[in-house]
Amino acid sequence: MTHRVRGVIARSKGAPVETTTILVPDPGPGEALVKVQACGVCHTDLHYREGGINDEFPFLLGHEAAGIVESVGPDVTSVAPGDFVVLNWRAVCGTCRACKRGRPWYCFNTHNATQPMTLEDGTPLSPALGIGAFAEKTLVAAGQCTKVDPAASPAAAGLLGCGVMAGLGAALNTGNVGRGDSVAVIGCGGVGNAAVAGARLAGAGRIIAVDLDDRKLEWARGLGATHTVNGRTEDVVKAVQALTGGNGADVVIDAVGRPETYQQAFYARDLAGTVVLVGVPTPDMKLELPLLDVFGRGGALKSSWYGDCLPERDFPLLIDLYLQGRLDLDAFVSETIPLDAVEDAFTRMHRGEVLRSVVEF
Repeated sequence: MTHRVRGVIARSKGAPVETTTILVPDPGPGEALVKVQACGVCHTDLHYREGGINDEFPFLLGHEAAGIVESVGPDVTSVAPGDFVVLNWRAVCGTCRACKRGRPWYCFNTHNATQPMTLEDGTPLSPALGIGAFAEKTLVAAGQCTKVDPAASPAAAGLLGCGVMAGLGAALNTGNVGRGDSVAVIGCGGVGNAAVAGARLAGAGRIIAVDLDDRKLEWARGLGATHTVNGRTEDVVKAVQALTGGNGADVVIDAVGRPETYQQAFYARDLAGTVVLVGVPTPDMKLELPLLDVFGRGGALKSSWYGDCLPERDFPLLIDLYLQGRLDLDAFVSETIPLDAVEDAFTRMHRGEVLRSVVEF
């Protein structure tokens, strides 16, 4: 059986997205059909539309999603129809060298559905991050479905699927923020503010939010920042050092991903401190640092991909913390919108007016 549903596609580079009919097949071996309840509007979707990921148009956009499993392939046992799930783009294989070494969060061979979703004329669609959830239903690998407590709001839970998990994990998993640590977060959009929330959850003693926009800094205060620095009016490195006894922060998280912000992060950390890059740079960017400084300052320079998360481990835990009132995922939902308002949401996101717009079905 083929399901005819509405979905949002990017047909060509830079063109406005459009809502159209897509065809979704029943799940085959290793696959699950999910009825999407909510899906966040992420910068990555905009990168797809602009051709910044690859040129495999048309794309079926959307990937920060939660919904209900409608049906599964004949060999699927990890989820069942009726399960409330958060979708993820790291369905680990269990057999690659990372998985075999007990580090599945670094899996080098993650799975997606093998059957294509298509336009009505048969044109295959490239689903964003292997998910494609700006659609009433989507087909994914069963391992991309992580079962969580159905008491959670789909709009909030779905955000763990990408940006919020990336930020939380940058602090909790990659940065290993500990109780009493000082943490600075450069860039306070959705990912950066999730890193602030993660540092708070870890018990950091001082959390310094850095941005150029006072509105984003105010959001950061609401999520746990103890101090803020506006990089338009202050020297970021000196300000962070001044707030940490002249030493620099134990962990500095760059949620922007530009050479200039990375240099700020590098010099704003304490000796033997940790820098975590979670903001995504573009292919043309290059970094230049004195090698003697890299050697002499010690510590660790890390990159965080998807917050080094393991969805089956992290998603249920974080949803439990959300339901206990210890992690305010609702604070990331700036607005809920219908499916045909994604293009306008891109504009508000680009202007920095929202942490997340979330499509609700």
